[in-house]
Amino acid sequence: MDSQHWRAVITAAQAGDRRALDELVEGWLPLVYNIVGRALNGHADVDDVVQETMLRAVGNLGSLRDPDSFRSWLVAIAMRQIRDRARRRTPDRLEEAAASDFAELTVLRLQLEGQRREVAEAVRWLDDEDRHLLSLWWLEVAGELTRRELAAAVGITRQHAAVRVQRMKERLETSRGIVRALDGACPDLREVTGRWNGRPDSVWRKRLARHLRGCGYCGGTRESVVPAERLLVGIALVPLPVGFTLSLALGGKTAAAATSAGWSAKLLGALTKPAVAMTAGATIVAGGAYVVTQPPDAPPPRPAVTPTATAGSAPPRTSAPPAPTPKSSPTATKKADPYGTVVDAVDRAPDPNARPAALPRRPESGITSTGGPKSVMQHRGDSVTLTGRGYVLVRWQISPGSRPGALVMPSWTGLKGRLFHVASGGWRRMDDPLADAPNGYATGMGGPGIGYAVLPPGTQQMWQNEYFYLDGSVTLTQNERGCDYGLTVFPSDRDAVVEDIDTGPDRGALRYGLVRDTGTDSAPVPQYVTRATPADPATVPQRSRV
Repeated sequence: MDSQHWRAVITAAQAGDRRALDELVEGWLPLVYNIVGRALNGHADVDDVVQETMLRAVGNLGSLRDPDSFRSWLVAIAMRQIRDRARRRTPDRLEEAAASDFAELTVLRLQLEGQRREVAEAVRWLDDEDRHLLSLWWLEVAGELTRRELAAAVGITRQHAAVRVQRMKERLETSRGIVRALDGACPDLREVTGRWNGRPDSVWRKRLARHLRGCGYCGGTRESVVPAERLLVGIALVPLPVGFTLSLALGGKTAAAATSAGWSAKLLGALTKPAVAMTAGATIVAGGAYVVTQPPDAPPPRPAVTPTATAGSAPPRTSAPPAPTPKSSPTATKKADPYGTVVDAVDRAPDPNARPAALPRRPESGITSTGGPKSVMQHRGDSVTLTGRGYVLVRWQISPGSRPGALVMPSWTGLKGRLFHVASGGWRRMDDPLADAPNGYATGMGGPGIGYAVLPPGTQQMWQNEYFYLDGSVTLTQNERGCDYGLTVFPSDRDAVVEDIDTGPDRGALRYGLVRDTGTDSAPVPQYVTRATPADPATVPQRSRV
């Protein structure tokens, strides 16, 4: 970044220039977001820590003596907030799932492939302390931070920082080996991972590292391994997600209370109207920025149109705050949620004897498939493109007996038109207990004798047969990695769906099926679906926006 430009912006913001403050927060928010996001790996607390960091930076801007030290000062604030968050964590929150895995977000948004993707995914295996340091080192090798700033942020000398970084890099390289091994087909790895729940942690990193050191198959490599720092040089910051909103507010403080809390009078004057006790707030929206003020009891302001932007485009600027939405209006009507906002969520299995609801009728003209009437996908990267208007059956075959462990879900990419998850059938959910289970199976997900298939946190449990309705075109890709599984894809029709889901326990099945279709555009959209066409379909987020 141009140091001379930012020196002028910081000085102007300290003097109370409202536009300069707006530009300052907007310009440095991506750096803070990347540091916190990588340090916490996308945990639900990321937004809170980013917000607290920016709030403290804005609130203490007047105390910064040297504008040239702003970046190291801001990074140090971010790291303090990360450490404070770690100290506040209680034992019952240690197993909370990430809101959006930052490693996955990095791969998806930066379109990383090959060994660059491998490094991003290896981050999941690091301890919190290593991940915090990596969040800074990643930006150092990418040219966003200096080693002096890294050491200052961690609170250690440059010499000590060099030792810490070297140890962290060694554990990162071990984690890269684990990522490669899990992506392979080592026959001995099944026994090692038989009881693994699929969530990376330091205990399993050490166990798998011992296996790698003694395994000729996993210990070898099919290509030369490039050092991580060479892979990360020049990689840009992960852009803010569209829709990411940061609200910097005083938490209900009046202007007088804010002044006593340390806010500079000039800065406060830029955020509040003269002679009125107001709550100050600055809101940064991905793709645009604006600063607003509002009384304590006023409803939150809403932009008339949410600005959007693509990576690398210049964000538009709003010159004035939008008018608040009126509290009530006799003619106001609630706008229906647009297509794509309702995504499948984790649900409970219905009672086995509960008959499904009626399946709504949707127009059918037939589906064509690049895989023909029966497309069998058994390996990572296998795909089928579906086109037309009608129903599609995706049949699951999970094989933990061949290789148990974490299951990477298939993904729907390049969607044009509409896609709904309309019903589930096949006489059973895959986690239903199986009578006289063969070869160590207790359910379709595996058993204690062979290990289990483990779904990512928040993923909906699949049934044997899953039915979808397509009006347009989409590509389904098999992303097998870890646990072994296969998919068979059949173009179908409504009559076949109804016949399947209406077959109940009285005819030898474990349960009736389940209708998910509401008959409207609010019907569930399957998880792992996107209109984009990423280089690696396995990087599609679980709750992608369509």
